[in-house]
Amino acid sequence: MPGGDRGSVTNTEGADRYPGTHIEETEMSHASDVPEAGSEAPNLDFAGTTPYEDYVQADVLTHLQHPRSDDPGEMVFLVTTQVMELWFTVLVHEWETASRALREDRIPVAIDALKRSVHELEALNASWKPLGRLTPAQFNSYRAALGEGSGFQSAMYRRMEFLLGDKSASMLVPHRGAPRVHAELEKALQEPSLYDEVLRLLARRGLPVPADVLDRDLAQRYESSRAVEEIWAGIYREPDQHTELIRLGEALTDVGELVWRWRNDHLVATRRAMGSKTGTGGSAGVAWLEKRATKNVFPELWTARSHV
Repeated sequence: MPGGDRGSVTNTEGADRYPGTHIEETEMSHASDVPEAGSEAPNLDFAGTTPYEDYVQADVLTHLQHPRSDDPGEMVFLVTTQVMELWFTVLVHEWETASRALREDRIPVAIDALKRSVHELEALNASWKPLGRLTPAQFNSYRAALGEGSGFQSAMYRRMEFLLGDKSASMLVPHRGAPRVHAELEKALQEPSLYDEVLRLLARRGLPVPADVLDRDLAQRYESSRAVEEIWAGIYREPDQHTELIRLGEALTDVGELVWRWRNDHLVATRRAMGSKTGTGGSAGVAWLEKRATKNVFPELWTARSHV
């Protein structure tokens, strides 16, 4: 029926006149879906997208997956890698929050951010579980689709590493073709790391952090200092005098432990999936990961324990 009458057919007579139509049924169903005023049922009727979608952008997130092979296992690999990138983003946020708080002498705020990051690191590390049991045949079924793609090319992971004090200007090279990303990494390279802010805090508290540690080139990888080791040993020897600093030290140690576990889980997953073959990005693969797995972040917090 042309015109507007067809949409208004909701009575019994109208239904009889138009057998087989679903107009009345649809409108009744729609009406039943709308909660009555004062009911405990959730609101289901929105003019546009849902508030949840507007906030989370779930439709964007769930349509970012574009597998390059026909192997069903690639979807798991792709989504897991994307989830890791999101956790990297959260961790960068937490550690930058902690860095700012330390710069402003707000230790409790920094500790809170570090404690949150511990839970987030646990979730990040759990991301290896879907990938940690890949057989070589399963990984090979879609490995070629990755081309030269490799996790060490992740810009957000690199920002994480820079915040942990593991800096290298050469790691900016892969991002020269992405000006915004390259600029963000260049900024992170030149700024104090999280641990640099800790050391500056210790110096402001009157502890004898050497000038060559405080004034070092921030774009260089942090190297362990025997003097800083002794400072931490002294802090831990006198818990009654340094309660807040010990809480900070333990929060940093929790972070360092989980970063170490991340690196080791990465190593084990790679060993299982591809043995000692060259990595997808041309790295030494397992040999490179083995070297990484031996390194601790915030090194003096670990070695100082031998002298307490």
